[in-house]
Amino acid sequence: MKAGMQGRAEGVKEFDFTARDFERVRALIHKRAGIALAESKQEMVYSRLARRLRATGIDSFTSYLDRLEQGGDADEWEAFTNALTTNLTSFFREAHHFPILAEHIKKKGREPIEIWCSAASTGEEPYSIAMTACEAYNTLTPPVRIIATDIDTNVLNTGASGIYSIDRIEKMEPERAKRFFLRGKGTREGLVRVRPELRQMITFKQVNLLADQWGVSGPFDVIFCRNVMIYFDKPTQGKILDRFAPMMKEDGLLFAGHSENFLYVSDAFKLRGKTVYELDRNRKAGGVPRRA
Repeated sequence: MKAGMQGRAEGVKEFDFTARDFERVRALIHKRAGIALAESKQEMVYSRLARRLRATGIDSFTSYLDRLEQGGDADEWEAFTNALTTNLTSFFREAHHFPILAEHIKKKGREPIEIWCSAASTGEEPYSIAMTACEAYNTLTPPVRIIATDIDTNVLNTGASGIYSIDRIEKMEPERAKRFFLRGKGTREGLVRVRPELRQMITFKQVNLLADQWGVSGPFDVIFCRNVMIYFDKPTQGKILDRFAPMMKEDGLLFAGHSENFLYVSDAFKLRGKTVYELDRNRKAGGVPRRA
């Protein structure tokens, strides 16, 4: 590598990215998606959005952000939001939740069950929910319907396809993997696909939790909202939780992520167990949860 090229790679950015640019990005993504970017995320933001500048042919962050603020480019708003959304997930992540889910839905008998996975990412979480339901009922066609939503359209497309690299299931019990996945052959070798019965249980749909209308309706037996609230500030968390409450059945469960604590954010819920919440039937008058 030539010395000049090396110097650029190590120290000089392709685009100027000022503190003002970063503050504009923080304000835009907070208004759009409720994400509260920490000061420490400046390099991550530059890296991800520099790709958008290259893709659009825009030569400065100032011009790019001006374009967004002018509001006329819905596709680029979607790409901007997708770029700044973190999607870390795996099958049966935070595994202690799934036996609790199985016990809860088995109590329903053959009653139809509605579950909302509100931060579905690339689909591993809703498919884990579906597999749990199949195991609980010992059938590939349990009376369970799952709505899987996310703000990021790219990851939703991955989830809807149900196709993953085989290493995504390498830690899964062999019996479970064999029952719920089909191995690719030929040009598809190294890939697995979720069985069609599971895919038929799930509807993938874009939802922005900050939007005035979510386009999903309860009442839900279960809501999974795991590892997404950590990106929101406390007032935003409280608003979302207060909107969840009337969409849940009286005995519904809300599953949170391992680092999320809702006890001091909303009075709509009380802690039932490790990061599992239920409606607080004793909440103050005027705030009693109602069915959707």
